[in-house]
Amino acid sequence: MSDRVPPLTPWPLARLLKRVAAEWEDRGEIFGLSGRRFFKPDPGIDLGCEIAGRRVATPVGPAAGPHTQMAQNIVLSWLAGARTFELKTVQILDELDIERPCIDMENVGYNIEWSQELTLDESLAEYAKSALMLEILRRWEPLTAVLGDMSGPAADHAFELSVGYDLAGIQSDRMTSFVTGMLDAGERIDHLRREIPAPFQHLRDVPVASRIVDHITLSTFHGCPPDEIEDIIKHLMTVHGMDVTVKLNPTLLGMDTVREILHDRLGYSAVPLVPEAFAADLKFDRALEMITRLEEFAASRGRRFGIKLTNTLVVGNKRGVMSGKQMYLSGKPLHVMAVTLLDRLIEALPGQFCLGGGDGPVPVAFSAGIDKDNLTAALSLGLAPVTICSDLLKPGGYGRMAQGLRKLTKTMKESGLTNLKELRDKADTEARAAGHRDSAQALALHLATPEGAVPYTLAATGKPLRRVDHQLEMFDCVACNNCVTVCPNDAFFQVPGKDMEGLEARAQYLVLAELCNDCGNCTTFCPEQGAPYLIKPRLYTTADAWEAAGRGGFLLDVTDDDLVRADGPAAKDVAMVKNLVENESWLKSCLDRE
Repeated sequence: MSDRVPPLTPWPLARLLKRVAAEWEDRGEIFGLSGRRFFKPDPGIDLGCEIAGRRVATPVGPAAGPHTQMAQNIVLSWLAGARTFELKTVQILDELDIERPCIDMENVGYNIEWSQELTLDESLAEYAKSALMLEILRRWEPLTAVLGDMSGPAADHAFELSVGYDLAGIQSDRMTSFVTGMLDAGERIDHLRREIPAPFQHLRDVPVASRIVDHITLSTFHGCPPDEIEDIIKHLMTVHGMDVTVKLNPTLLGMDTVREILHDRLGYSAVPLVPEAFAADLKFDRALEMITRLEEFAASRGRRFGIKLTNTLVVGNKRGVMSGKQMYLSGKPLHVMAVTLLDRLIEALPGQFCLGGGDGPVPVAFSAGIDKDNLTAALSLGLAPVTICSDLLKPGGYGRMAQGLRKLTKTMKESGLTNLKELRDKADTEARAAGHRDSAQALALHLATPEGAVPYTLAATGKPLRRVDHQLEMFDCVACNNCVTVCPNDAFFQVPGKDMEGLEARAQYLVLAELCNDCGNCTTFCPEQGAPYLIKPRLYTTADAWEAAGRGGFLLDVTDDDLVRADGPAAKDVAMVKNLVENESWLKSCLDRE
């Protein structure tokens, strides 16, 4: 057994579902997301497509990252319209100690967090729990009253497994057992059914596919040798019988092109490139050979091979926010690089890719700086799935995905389009009429112009965040709600505080400490000076987690008359925290151990 304190302690299914029922009844919210911000499909617009042989109702969802490693993350994305989920990348090293903070989203996106923070068994448990929860919620009457009938095609979804990072790890017994468990999770799901609490017991026997995933994305670590990439893909296809997508790196463009885009065109000249990353990564010509060879290999075995654009870009760490000499860039500048790389790949391998007006054998997925404003343009290229990460870490959080889908729906309706194929055909026809090879080339050329590049420049993204000259305190603050919406794990929640004796702000904020991995994103967007995840009341729901954290913060226990316990300096604030918790019946309900 390890002495390591886990960065996350997942909540059990019963508690999550109790929270869903009570919070919806009390607030019209689920995991802090208001029902007004859910995505309601338009029956006249078909956003569905097929991914890895499975139909999904939208080709959009969260990317492998902080939004896809815990069940409540996946539920929140589903409520916001996600129907394809690239699950958090897992690997054999499942007790990593990642420095904190690990996310810096002030302008574009940087991180030093690159793998799952749960053990393999915990990850499998969370994905099984997620699969069951989605099947329950799509049939839950209070939600169907808001979203319409979600038991049919409107809620069809798919999970996509993401694995890394080397052949030895993927071939290991533990990783093999994990993948096998994802392919047949029936026994685990049936065991979870016993935990379904009273508000949902009539849905205890909902059908849930025992095979959680049909498709794997290989997220190769930066510098992974080309031969090893091919061997991993062949292993996953032959041993596990899976379709496989490989995530390519932006370094395929070469250092000169990346420098021209990042420094010269977009203005991020202060972001240092790392020559060693370009030297170690797969080269463009070799990638072309690999794509052709792996497509042929896949076809010979009745499987499908695809590519995904792109992984993050290794850059030098000069910002002083996170530790280490290097960090990984994402967000808007990565979007321009990925579209440029897409154009070059299509030019080099004509007829090979399945997108836009082409019907080649290799599908192309995309996850690079997608946001609510460029989602429509990306889908018009025929990319699928299109997954989002950086944009969901901005104020508004999961609701930003719903905004993007509503914007897509509105654009299609105004153009008289009813499905994604019509959207793709329209974009391709217009591109060819303008003299371009296809819509991908048209978009790449547009992003190369000063006008097209504007939204992705430092000038557009580097505007200072709102700040106030005040030190953040445990109680009372500007009540901006940013800490709630930018937290990927739903660790923060808001409670009314205005009418409570001794409090002045209209809202107070508390942290569910077991769901907080100290990523630091709330600190970036807090207008006051201080780290909300450390300063606001940190609540623990189990004595074990509280003890492991050194008895800091507050322990909640509904079986104890005191309800709230604390040691040390926090003890003086027990009465105030107890008053706040007493007013939140959803919190008390989901903690009820009876």
